[in-house]
Amino acid sequence: YVTMIQGFFPNLLGGYIASIHSKKYLLPSIQREFVWGVDQITQLFDSLMLGYPIGSFLFWEVGKQNGNEFVFYEFLRNYHERDCRHNTKASITGSESITAILDGQQRLTSLYVGLMGTYAYKKPYFRYDNPKAYPVRKLYLNLLSKSEDDDWFYDFSFLTNDECSNDEDHYWFAVGDILKFNELTDVVIYLQQKVVPYLLKSAQDSGKEYDTEKGTFATDTLSKLWKAVHSDGTISYYLEKSNELDKVLNIFIRVNSGGTQLSYSDLLLSIASAQWDQLDARDEIHQAVDDLNRIGRGFNVNKDFILKACLVLCDFPDIAFKIDNFNHTNMMKIQREWENIITALREAVTLVARLGFNRDNITSNNLFIPIAYYIKHMGLPTNFAASPKNAENVRKIKKWFVSAMLKRVFSSQPDGVLRPIREIIQKNDKADFPFEKIVDRFKGTNRTHEFTDADIENLLFQKFGQGDTLVVMSILYPWADMNNLFHVDHIFPKAEFTERKLRRRGIVDITDFISNFNYIGNLQLLEGLDNTSKKDKDYKEWFETNLPTAEAKREYCQRHLIPSDIDLSFTNFPEFFEAREALIIEKLKKELQ
Repeated sequence: YVTMIQGFFPNLLGGYIASIHSKKYLLPSIQREFVWGVDQITQLFDSLMLGYPIGSFLFWEVGKQNGNEFVFYEFLRNYHERDCRHNTKASITGSESITAILDGQQRLTSLYVGLMGTYAYKKPYFRYDNPKAYPVRKLYLNLLSKSEDDDWFYDFSFLTNDECSNDEDHYWFAVGDILKFNELTDVVIYLQQKVVPYLLKSAQDSGKEYDTEKGTFATDTLSKLWKAVHSDGTISYYLEKSNELDKVLNIFIRVNSGGTQLSYSDLLLSIASAQWDQLDARDEIHQAVDDLNRIGRGFNVNKDFILKACLVLCDFPDIAFKIDNFNHTNMMKIQREWENIITALREAVTLVARLGFNRDNITSNNLFIPIAYYIKHMGLPTNFAASPKNAENVRKIKKWFVSAMLKRVFSSQPDGVLRPIREIIQKNDKADFPFEKIVDRFKGTNRTHEFTDADIENLLFQKFGQGDTLVVMSILYPWADMNNLFHVDHIFPKAEFTERKLRRRGIVDITDFISNFNYIGNLQLLEGLDNTSKKDKDYKEWFETNLPTAEAKREYCQRHLIPSDIDLSFTNFPEFFEAREALIIEKLKKELQ
């Protein structure tokens, strides 16, 4: 394909940033979305400063006469991990010509975000649906010292306004401000008016001499940033002028096969965008992903999941990710069925959310697809999950969902599970969810939904905080509406299981205490208020105080599988734990076998 390229041109980074900002440079629909993280962006800027090559780019010049034949998108400027990950469709009305990026989108978007935009990523330990988890950050460059990380020379960092405070080793310069400096003399003026006075004041405040090394480093660093943006000609590109989609697509696939492989879903999404005539496939699929992920406490489906669901819910015989399955006929059917597909998926995800599951404890998104297919097959009943008349089917779906998740039936080659389940639902005469028939179909295979005694005993080894723990708890607490605020709580308080506290109680053999307190046998589900009242209280004391009558004690023991004939004193924990595990095994066998 080299013979198709029209030329090779070095040019200035600042000019390309201006062209992106004025929407002269756009992204074709065949491009995947922006996926680079902050480390990749800062390393790219570090490479620029060091004078390293950042690779060539491939541009596609699209003339006015053919521009309307294709779909184009604007570059992302203010990236937000949850709320702004999708590119806006570009309007090219009135444009004489546009230039589309075939190769280099990740690098150009990174440069654009670093120089003119922001990047908001999730803070650790914050919930996905907490707005405060995503503070807005801009790219800054430390003018006083190099990076402490051996993989970087210059100290670039994405910081919030509160984080970019200066000290004796840091003077944070907003990288985008370099675009305001038209001449190198502007850099000198900035250093004289801002950085030098700061270093002089720092020296005066600390009683030290002016640090000439830091002054020299600041001058060299800011000058190199200016040159990288305004004078070094760091952008080298090839230009393709063909308006033949097949030719351009072939070039695109080839140049992308050498870097991060273009996924099938990216290519298939581009084909869908080109073939749908009434809806915008890219916009519809991205919107569907965002809507589904906001249900309940949040999920993590992606466009691959949506495309796979389309193949299954439209009853195509072959549901593999192959280009042949996304031919014109199939794409037209998906477009016609789109509203029904998304309605079914929304009902399925809503049902799973009501059962108490979310992005943190779902082992495979493929688990949604059979539920969605069943709901669509039943004629898309509204509010399926909450309707009392569907209670028995919801119970069966939950039983299948939990079994399939715990047995990891979708751990590999999911099509081998999706096709047989779809066939069973298709042929099922009754309106009931065919749980028993699904179990029979996979009996004796490596996709079995059945639980042996050994399987059930292994479930006892789930620990507090592990993903499958809540799944097991949902079996032990079938009465609990897990969509409400329930806490997985230690029955005997976790805080008491330290060697020092156990010795203080006079316990000599602490092995059973230390080894077992975090397992299912010492865990229960409590509603938020109950858990708040219990906290780290002695369990026997809490039991006697909060359950004053014999009837209240009996009901509590039944609901929480508490052995009623065992002394609840802390020192009796090993006997309690063994007796409760026996009750849990009995309950799990009843529900799963």
